[in-house]
Amino acid sequence: MKRRFQGSAAMAGTIGLLAVVLAGCGTSDDQAGENTAEQEAAATEQTQSSPAASNGETTADDVFGPGCDQVPTDPNDQGSVEGMIDDPVGTAASNNPLLTTLTDAVTQAGLVDTLNDTEAKYTVFAPADPAFDAVPEQDLQALLDDKEQLTATLTYHVVPERMDAQGIVDAGMLETVEGKKITVEGSADKPTVNGANVLCGNIPTANATVFVVDEVLMPPQG
Repeated sequence: MKRRFQGSAAMAGTIGLLAVVLAGCGTSDDQAGENTAEQEAAATEQTQSSPAASNGETTADDVFGPGCDQVPTDPNDQGSVEGMIDDPVGTAASNNPLLTTLTDAVTQAGLVDTLNDTEAKYTVFAPADPAFDAVPEQDLQALLDDKEQLTATLTYHVVPERMDAQGIVDAGMLETVEGKKITVEGSADKPTVNGANVLCGNIPTANATVFVVDEVLMPPQG
């Protein structure tokens, strides 16, 4: 009887020990599951909170700059920020009251269809009308009359990749469709492009992000 009791006690002890081990394993697995869930939640939160720089797309809420108050505010106006969102950039720019001279130049250079290519993605630095007005009239007319030079100048304002303000500042130097590079400095809320100020930035269109600038950017010679 004594031996039988001792055997039962030993078996009970073994079962108890096994239960403790299994309980410990279960806790570890549960903790691992919790950690994994927390990591996945953190990753999701990070993805959701990442700026539009991940693909360069922006929304009307991302638009900034001292010149944005010159853009129509009626969302039903095609020239407003909301009105530009669904149009490709060539069409969207033609509806913006800040960009009438640029629109004429793009049309004269035959670049409307290129800019309206919805398969392409662009970042466009668009000189506002006063930027063209600041160019001496004789020089501006000579530029408009020279289609090759006009095309080179306009495509120097276009980057073949969609980027937002943080993206262009982080990049620092961007290669344009024309082939030469432009330099971006400053901060995401106040960037400069070859020294030109951004009047209104992060403007979304169907295939581009637009930055209205206060100077005409001239490609370097040579």
